[in-house]
Amino acid sequence: MGRLFWKLFFGFWLTLLLTGLAVATAVNLLRQTQQQEEAPAVAAGPAAVMLVDGAASVLQHGGVEALRSLLRNDEGRFRFARLHAIDAQGNELLGREVSPEAQNAAAALAAQGRARQAARWIEADGTRYLLFVPPSERRAGPPRHRAQPLLPPAMLMLIAGVAASIAFAALLAWYLSRPIRHLRWAFANAAQGKLDVRVQSRIGRRRDEIADLGRDFDHMAQRLQQLLEGQQRLLHDVSHELRSPLARLQAAIGLSRQNPARADAMLERVEEESERLDRLVGELLTLSRLDTATGQGRVEEVDVMEMLEAIAADARFEAQSSGRDLHCTTGPPSIGRFHVDALQRGIENIVRNAVKYTAPGTTVEVVAQRLPDTKQLCIEVCDRGPGVPENELPRIFEPFHRGEGSSGVSGFGLGLAIAKRAIEADGGTLHARNREGGGLCMRITLPCID
Repeated sequence: MGRLFWKLFFGFWLTLLLTGLAVATAVNLLRQTQQQEEAPAVAAGPAAVMLVDGAASVLQHGGVEALRSLLRNDEGRFRFARLHAIDAQGNELLGREVSPEAQNAAAALAAQGRARQAARWIEADGTRYLLFVPPSERRAGPPRHRAQPLLPPAMLMLIAGVAASIAFAALLAWYLSRPIRHLRWAFANAAQGKLDVRVQSRIGRRRDEIADLGRDFDHMAQRLQQLLEGQQRLLHDVSHELRSPLARLQAAIGLSRQNPARADAMLERVEEESERLDRLVGELLTLSRLDTATGQGRVEEVDVMEMLEAIAADARFEAQSSGRDLHCTTGPPSIGRFHVDALQRGIENIVRNAVKYTAPGTTVEVVAQRLPDTKQLCIEVCDRGPGVPENELPRIFEPFHRGEGSSGVSGFGLGLAIAKRAIEADGGTLHARNREGGGLCMRITLPCID
């Protein structure tokens, strides 16, 4: 599950929890209100039991008149618990008014027949009397009114649920719509060609799928900007490279017209420049095809060691013919699935490039070995040429780039660019570094299955 899912999940869960707490609070308030409204009609507790027991003793031993005299004389002393004595016909001993609810509750309590309780039936002078203490008469002074809630509990529950849902919905809408508005703004600017726009700074420190989408957009915009700038540089370089041979072609044609005696020499010059243009166009087509999966050729299983030995053998023949040499060291077979044609051309470009730039009388060293505990093959091609300035190392894989030491060397500066794209198309890497004692080393890593 994604991080945005858990944010939404816990948000809804917290909303339900808060709503449940609000509803529970309202229900508890309703229950307390009902309990206050439904207070018991008969007092309970030790004081009430003691009064009932004392009155029962007086009634049994002294009779009705003794109890009436006790209640009448001591009425002011029992301000907090005034006892009632009611006969079977409902008449109170002192003629005081007692609510029917209190009488019924006292009769029900006395019918239980338990000892030492706050309501009892006592018989005296042939008449049964019900003795009890109603709680409403235990208070001193006028009764106090309980505070009533401003709204009914049911209404409080509804308001709490609606308020919680509105708050969460508003927060969720703001949380989701704010980064989406930033993304819309970024896409609108990108559609207008402003590829330098970035959205990550506007999204902030979010850590969810929307933030990932913003980072992916920034990566996409950066990549598109690099590709567009690269295409513009490529067009500029192509136009520059084409201008020189075309100018020489035009000059040769013009000279042949002015001096027909030199027509054969000019035709040879035209043929040479035409071949140069053909090679340039071929390499440009190869470079452009490597950007697409269909243009990289078929994928086959191949032993890279065997392929490297064949490339090294051809390059050694060329090197020895120009006073140079090449030494190749390989290991056990390393099988992998690659775009064979593109990979072979890329490695060949690197090896022949080393042969081209190494100093006369020196040897190009090619070493291939499996990296320990990995399924990767490492190939290093090292020469003894002039090397490359450190600030130019990242640029040598750009199309038409020529280093300071490349003057007088034929080529268009496309070989390393083709090699890098061919190797990366098969999941490999290509890096360059200067060699101690002079020269350049190219390090290739390729994934292998065996």
